[in-house]
Amino acid sequence: MLKDKVILLTGASSGIGMVTAKLLAEQGATLILADYNESAGQALSDELVSNNKSSIFMKVDVSKSSEVESLVQLIEQQYGRLDCAINNAGIAHDLLPLAAIDEETFDRVINVNLKGTWLCMKYEIDLMSRTGGGHIINMSSVAGLKSSALFSAYGASKHGVLGLTKSAAVEYAKQNIRVNALCPSPIRTPMFENIKKESEAIANKVAESNPMNRLGEPEEIANTLAWLCSDGSSFITGTALPVDGGYCA
Repeated sequence: MLKDKVILLTGASSGIGMVTAKLLAEQGATLILADYNESAGQALSDELVSNNKSSIFMKVDVSKSSEVESLVQLIEQQYGRLDCAINNAGIAHDLLPLAAIDEETFDRVINVNLKGTWLCMKYEIDLMSRTGGGHIINMSSVAGLKSSALFSAYGASKHGVLGLTKSAAVEYAKQNIRVNALCPSPIRTPMFENIKKESEAIANKVAESNPMNRLGEPEEIANTLAWLCSDGSSFITGTALPVDGGYCA
């Protein structure tokens, strides 16, 4: 489904990112993987290459403009275009009421999740606008669609991602650049396991509050991302797509 598509995936080294990278590779994509965790990211890329898949890795802190710019410059130099970009890099924070979150934590979450997404979009759009267009998929969350008690900085960052997504979709539609966001409910990933370590009661409550009475699986998000990267989603832009087992409903 994705044969010969050049796809950038940030936050690729674990969780949703890792599962998505493997699925995109199986479907024929040419992958550029980026992550702050150099050893895990390079190991994943090496694994894909050893299985005759097309993949390169670059260590990137998405909150640093110079690093994101270098990443996109590398893509242009090696491939001449960027068909899809999945801006998946993100971090969470401890479960705390808003007034108990310190400024350093708030700044870090906003810098990675929101500023990082903006920086990726900035340079991805510049390349896509010069090479015939493309599709950007930003990773938001159900925390970007509704309240998220004890997770306010994270929720603020994910609400902001939706604002960037919708604005860019309208601004660049005539240049054949589509921009969408995915909004998963809690997924069985290392990030969720960290929440469970903090409070198993809250983690269990989150899973039980879903109408399907379970967490989502990384494979379910990866399948949706693969479809969005395909030509089957060609008339979709400016959308915040929940993949949440009915949670928002």
